[in-house]
Amino acid sequence: MKVLAGNSNRPLAEAIAVALNLPLAQASIRRFSDMEVFVEIDENMRGEDVFLVQSTSYPANDNVMELLICIDALRRASARRITAVIPYFGYGRQDRKAGPRTPISAKLVANLITEAGANRVLTLELHAGQIQGFFDIPVDNLFSSPVFEKDLRENIDDAIIFVSPDAGGIVRARAIAKRLDADLAIVDKRRDRAGASEVVNIIGEVAGRRCVIIDDIVDSGGTLCNAAAALKEAGATSVSAHITHGVLSGGAVARIDSSVLERLTVTDSILATEAVRGSEKIRVITIAPLIAEAMRRISEESSVSSLFD
Repeated sequence: MKVLAGNSNRPLAEAIAVALNLPLAQASIRRFSDMEVFVEIDENMRGEDVFLVQSTSYPANDNVMELLICIDALRRASARRITAVIPYFGYGRQDRKAGPRTPISAKLVANLITEAGANRVLTLELHAGQIQGFFDIPVDNLFSSPVFEKDLRENIDDAIIFVSPDAGGIVRARAIAKRLDADLAIVDKRRDRAGASEVVNIIGEVAGRRCVIIDDIVDSGGTLCNAAAALKEAGATSVSAHITHGVLSGGAVARIDSSVLERLTVTDSILATEAVRGSEKIRVITIAPLIAEAMRRISEESSVSSLFD
């Protein structure tokens, strides 16, 4: 078993390697002057079970291309099995035709990863579970719920209520609420265009409760901040959020810092920017032990799903 790190989130790859008590494989992944990606693996990979850790976060296109070229290099180096470990699967929100003459980019990226030579994919909290069906190779989709539950369990009481920020996230929020024996509320919102949403109604009793929003992605932060404001207006005593992937693009950090949110907790599936590290409201918890254990089980051909029993 060998672990190779791309450049998108090297600190996470290093943490995974530490959890597995393995060194990272030696490789040179760099850019030519015209920004073409060049990969050279500096140790023998023949017959090895290789796990390539690479999130396809910003800059998404560069990181996707780096992932594909690393897979091709490993295939040509005669690796026995190549598992693409993609903590954050970019393009996951483009999982359907949202309008006429639009692409299904998640399917395209899945095809590229498969054709490049990956034998299986290990990822975390896909935006839509059916994206697994876009791949013609095995996919293990991990959930951040065990990490969030451990983080939240210390502060569980009758006043807490978990909130799904939209109808699509109900299953995710309900799973955590059920395991922690807490109530569930739902924010009913309308999205007229990408990146813009309006809260229409709140389903559930949030007055006098501590609300914890559960979601998979926070990008611009607009939806999250709008939901937090609506919950406060409905009588919530406090609003915080636990969200798996902190994309936090553009002015998201400033928007969150000036919002009514008390705290935003994200995982390190995406490398934190300087703005995120400098925010007093945003904290990052690691997903490395969970991913490392899943990698160990894949290598040993044992159950991954039992991690979530």
